[in-house]
Amino acid sequence: MASKPSSSRQQKHLAVLIDADNAPAAIVEGLFEEIAKYGIASVKRIYGDWTKPNLGKWKQVLLDHSIQPMQQFAYTSGKNATDSALIIDAMDLLYTRRFDGFCLVSSDSDFTRLAARLREEGLTVYGFGEEKTPKPFVSACDKFIYTEILRAVAPEAPVEPVVNDGKAAAANEPAKPAGKPRPQKVPLDFIAQVLDDIADDDDDWVQLGVLGQNIGKLRPAFDPRLYGFKKLSDLIKGYPKRFELQARGSSASGGKDLYVRSLSTAK
Repeated sequence: MASKPSSSRQQKHLAVLIDADNAPAAIVEGLFEEIAKYGIASVKRIYGDWTKPNLGKWKQVLLDHSIQPMQQFAYTSGKNATDSALIIDAMDLLYTRRFDGFCLVSSDSDFTRLAARLREEGLTVYGFGEEKTPKPFVSACDKFIYTEILRAVAPEAPVEPVVNDGKAAAANEPAKPAGKPRPQKVPLDFIAQVLDDIADDDDDWVQLGVLGQNIGKLRPAFDPRLYGFKKLSDLIKGYPKRFELQARGSSASGGKDLYVRSLSTAK
């Protein structure tokens, strides 16, 4: 009888719940590419009042990404019934015990308690929201990804030649597409402090993966892409005066294990 594959080799099943009122449709491509890194999006639902014109951009991409729209009318002015519907569905899905984690896509702090409750059940919570997202919601997630780094740069519209004065020509120029956010300042002191805290007394070297895990526990929103680097190893390499990176032996996957140390504490 064939043995059942270990759970570590199985991909996680994730429920993706999107708050359409607090998430731009421009992130959809990058959103699901990012989610694919963590598991399979077994359920994809998006919540909003689809009778309103402000969700028009989301309507255009729902079929392409097989996202199920969940209609929620606003029963009372000034109250967000969409949040309540999303939370109720999340709890219903939680008790099916079919999922390993949830992806909550919103910049709304109202989902802070939901994220904490899901984690209390031992599930992994991935949050996706804009940089304006309140810190309590960010901290309530296991990992939080700012959606600015997921936005695709829109292609520029073709410009028809215009024979006119400078002012008229300027008026006919297309608006420049919104690109990715300007890289933030790298928290070098924070990274060095984490290295110092987890390094052995007799050895300054720390496995890069362990460093990344500990940084994520302390700052769920930490992401090398926010600072202009694709991976944590690239960020470390970018500051040779602060950190040293070393490849050792070979890992289980056949590659080499990467170790890092802070040069400020190196013996």
